[in-house]
Amino acid sequence: MAYSTALSDRVRERLSMVENIEIEEKKMFSGLSFLVNGKMCINISHDNLMCRYDPELEDEVSEKKGFLPMIMKGKQLNGYCYVEPIGFQKADDFEYWLKICLDYNPMAKASKK
Repeated sequence: MAYSTALSDRVRERLSMVENIEIEEKKMFSGLSFLVNGKMCINISHDNLMCRYDPELEDEVSEKKGFLPMIMKGKQLNGYCYVEPIGFQKADDFEYWLKICLDYNPMAKASKK
């Protein structure tokens, strides 16, 4: 399971600044997932972020630098994407991705156990 430990440290540090959330790290999706309050929020896959966000933002998000659609079973999965490093190298860009993931987390459905 290959994922960037530097990127996971960066995500971990940013999430630690958020008050009143429960964070769990879990190896899944061929990387390291950060579950917030029991729901997958953001994932590190190789050198990419895998983001979970409000599907209503799909048009906005798809225009961002580094965006890659998440394809499952031949179909694009709205509300999920990969972001290549070029899309989150700058602090403001990194913050954008983390914010949309955290903003959506309270509305997201937890996966079935």
